[in-house]
Amino acid sequence: MTKKLIDVDEVSLAQASQILGADTMKDTVNRALREVIHLARRRAHAQRLASMDGLDLDDNSVMAEAWR
Repeated sequence: MTKKLIDVDEVSLAQASQILGADTMKDTVNRALREVIHLARRRAHAQRLASMDGLDLDDNSVMAEAWR
């Protein structure tokens, strides 16, 4: 892990810390970064499901076999 010197909005940091249940600034920032990554992945998966891109869920022949 590398150290970075950044200016941080104290109010946002405090709010994020409370929401994330983090005790330290480092923990807050690391948890927030992971949450952003997970959110982006969830959005991508939701978009894939909404568009059925590359999925066989709307193929009746495939789904008929899924329930046997």
